[in-house]
Amino acid sequence: MHFPEALSLQSGASIRDYELAFETYGTLNADRSNAVLVCHALNASHHVAGVYADQAKSEGWWDNMIGPGKSVDTNQFFVIGVNNLGSCFGSTGPMHTNPDTGAIYGSSFPVVTVEDWVNAQALLLDRLGIQQLAVVLGGSLGGMQALSWTLQYPDRVRHAVVVASAPNLTAENIAFNEVARRAIVTDPDFHGGDFYAPDVIPKRGLRIARMIGHITYLSDDVMNEKFGRQLREGMDLKYSTQDIEFQIESYLRHQGDKFSEYFDANTYLLITRALDYFDPAKQFGGNLTQALARATAKFMLVSFTTDWRFSPKRSREMVKALLDNQRDVSYAEIDAPHGHDAFLLTDHRYINVMGSYFDNVAKELAA
Repeated sequence: MHFPEALSLQSGASIRDYELAFETYGTLNADRSNAVLVCHALNASHHVAGVYADQAKSEGWWDNMIGPGKSVDTNQFFVIGVNNLGSCFGSTGPMHTNPDTGAIYGSSFPVVTVEDWVNAQALLLDRLGIQQLAVVLGGSLGGMQALSWTLQYPDRVRHAVVVASAPNLTAENIAFNEVARRAIVTDPDFHGGDFYAPDVIPKRGLRIARMIGHITYLSDDVMNEKFGRQLREGMDLKYSTQDIEFQIESYLRHQGDKFSEYFDANTYLLITRALDYFDPAKQFGGNLTQALARATAKFMLVSFTTDWRFSPKRSREMVKALLDNQRDVSYAEIDAPHGHDAFLLTDHRYINVMGSYFDNVAKELAA
């Protein structure tokens, strides 16, 4: 959807004549009260469920969660997936043309924040004629957007489901993001972010950034169970510092290669910086209870015991702050072995918890 008017950004900059790519699933009911907005994480998109006709391997990134008869039942809910500004899956991003200059944005694309994304999503809902969401839902960075919705537009959200997320990043998380960004910007093919004109891709930097990310998404237990110390070829060491010898090395190289073929380097920088900046308690001297006082929605928070990137401790911080404000809060801590990636996987306890919550929302709508 095209938006000709300028969107003011938190940085003081603005962006105009931009596109927001989105998909919808299910049917909006007569009183427009059954809408569920799904906010995506770092490398996901608006394609949250289903498959594209005649396109192999096009399953939506949360297809195990969203669809007819699933936890987020599209027979009952009207689900909206939006690709955020600055991303590389259809919405306006660094690879597109700046209407003010006629040149590709590249490094000049403005820095965007979680709050900016939420403001853009709100404008999309206005266009769709949806005044209030039944649920705003997100995992990881998407969970930050869901939380921000309840603070920026408290009257437009009835329920917020925040999965494997946090109220801000720890120093360790910012450090991982910085190492990944350094890998990208020091790639000779990055060209200061203006690599579109020479028509090159900083694949080396993207590969390393993705490899770093994957290490943090998996738990130690899963990594050991899946790969252990297995060698890639036979049982003998090659006594080489360059060859791929261990299976874990092969896995990380494969993930890095795959990522570098479809993701945009500037987008990676923008999205990880948005992660770094998100901190609703900052303007309240770090007091999260005060920061969340504006929220009026009912909340469901989910965390996973082996997720060390967004640990259960961070979810419990949000639960406590909401309870301090006497808000309606449900919390599930799933003992799943998969680390941060668990929010994307089919653990039946997790799927059932989500399904139960959304069933209750559906009953509330029908009452």
